[in-house]
Amino acid sequence: MREDSRQIPRLTLATKVTLLRFLGIPIFVLMMVYYVLGLREGAADERYRIAALVTFLAVALTDALDGYLARSRGEITQLGKILDPLADKTLLLAAIIMLTRPSLPALHPQLPVWFALAVISRDSLLLIGAFVIHHLNSRFEVFPRMSGKLATVLQMGSVLWVLADAPAGPFPWLAGAAALFTVISGGQYIFDGIRQIEHVHRAPPGTHGMESP
Repeated sequence: MREDSRQIPRLTLATKVTLLRFLGIPIFVLMMVYYVLGLREGAADERYRIAALVTFLAVALTDALDGYLARSRGEITQLGKILDPLADKTLLLAAIIMLTRPSLPALHPQLPVWFALAVISRDSLLLIGAFVIHHLNSRFEVFPRMSGKLATVLQMGSVLWVLADAPAGPFPWLAGAAALFTVISGGQYIFDGIRQIEHVHRAPPGTHGMESP
């Protein structure tokens, strides 16, 4: 029986959408820089905040689009698996750094410092762990976790709450839930990483880097 020889292009339509999402991140940062500078001078231009909000929403919502395109067209690639979450992480880290309390003296509510520390600490640990595992095993496999998806959604919700300049209300609970799931997902990802390292040590010599059955 002849196998399907259709080749998936290196740069698929879904990957192109993901790359466009990356282009929106510096635009978001630039709008926030102008807004923060205005805040510090006591004459903030709300148009910059709204532009940052719209840009953040556009980049965040197109996450669903590139995922749908990859699945519907049968073009799920390793590059896409790396770039898609990287776009989310880059957008969120940029927003969290820009919106954390010391940066915004006149905007309420603000992201608390502990919120930023929870997110940045987890992502830094995961990045270091990925490098270590890749060095030992020549590959690194990501296992999606529901807690990680919830953490991302709650982090984005917290950022949008601040960008929208909404009343504080339940915001502390939202930020607290985001931080909680960030820590939980971090623990699960670390456990997954430890299992991959243990698999490397148990594997027979010469099999490191091979896909598990």
